[in-house]
Amino acid sequence: MSALFSVVIPAYNEEEVIEESHKRLSAVMEQSGGDYELIFVNDGSADKTPELLREICSRDKHSKMVSFSRNFGHQTAITAGMEYATGEAVIVIDADLQDPPEVILQMIAKWKEGFDVVYGKRLKRKGETAFKKVTARLFYRTLNLLTDVKIPADVGDFRLIDRKVCNALKSLPERNRYVRGLVSWVGFKQTAVEYVREERFAGETKYPLRKMVKFASDGITSFSHKPLKISIYVGGFLSLFSFIYMIVVICQRLFGHSAISGWASSMAVSLFFNGVTLIMLGIIGEYIGRIYDEAKGRPLYIVGETAGFNDDKH
Repeated sequence: MSALFSVVIPAYNEEEVIEESHKRLSAVMEQSGGDYELIFVNDGSADKTPELLREICSRDKHSKMVSFSRNFGHQTAITAGMEYATGEAVIVIDADLQDPPEVILQMIAKWKEGFDVVYGKRLKRKGETAFKKVTARLFYRTLNLLTDVKIPADVGDFRLIDRKVCNALKSLPERNRYVRGLVSWVGFKQTAVEYVREERFAGETKYPLRKMVKFASDGITSFSHKPLKISIYVGGFLSLFSFIYMIVVICQRLFGHSAISGWASSMAVSLFFNGVTLIMLGIIGEYIGRIYDEAKGRPLYIVGETAGFNDDKH
C-alpha cells in the first residue's frame, strides 16, 4: 500500500544516532496527518547500523531498510531511497539530526499550499568550522556563476519533493549524481523553509575534505561545461602572450639593447606554462572520466538486503 509521505534517510556508520533519529522522525511524522514510511538506506556501513536498522524494522511497521552491498555514496543512497519510495511526497533528510526533523512539518504545510519542491535553507550552521563555512559559501556562488541552472545557495539535500518531481528524477540516467542540482534542473514550483542547522547529535562527519572536493567536482562538471571554455580562453591568452614575449626577446637579441636572461627565468616561465597546460588537461580529463563512467552502463548501486517491505516488487 502506498503511503502519503515517504521519508528517505541515508545512513553511513550512524550507530550512535540511528535510534534517536528514528525516534524523532517517528514523533514528527505521527503529527503529519497522513500515513508515512521511513526508508533508511544503509550505505555499506561498517558498524552496527544495519543490525540496529533490522531491529527497528522488526518492531515498527512504518520503518523499512535498503542495505547496499558496499558503500556507494551519499547521493546514490538518496537516489535509491527515492526509487523505493511510494509516497505522494518524498522527504530527504540525513540520519545525523543536523537538519531538525521538526522542520518537515513546515515543508508539508508548504506542499499542501501547492509547492512541488520545498527545500531547507540554512540560516546558520552550528558546529562547523570556519573553513567549511567559507568553502561552502564560495562553492555555491562559483557554481551559480558557471551554470545556467539556478541552484539555491546555502541549501543541502534536506527537502520535500512531490511525486511528479520524484518520477522526473528517477528518469534521469546519469551516474555522477548531484541531487540538489538535479532537483533545480527539473524545475517545477519551488520554495524554501528557513532553519538553523544543528551540530551532529553524535558521531563524526561523514564528509571529510576529500569527499567534499569530489562532491564539488561532481556539482560543477554535472551542470556546466564552462571550465572547458575557460581552458580555451586561457590557452589562447597564453599563446598570444608567449608570441609577444618571443618577439620581444628576438628584438632584444638583434638590437643588443639587453642580454637575454639566464636559464632560471626561462625555466620559471616554462614551468608556469607547463603547469597551466597540465591544469587544462586535468579539467578535460575530468569530463572524459565522467563520459567513461556513463558509457560503462553499470548499475548505480547493488542492494545486499532489504527489510520491512511487504511488496514483492522490492
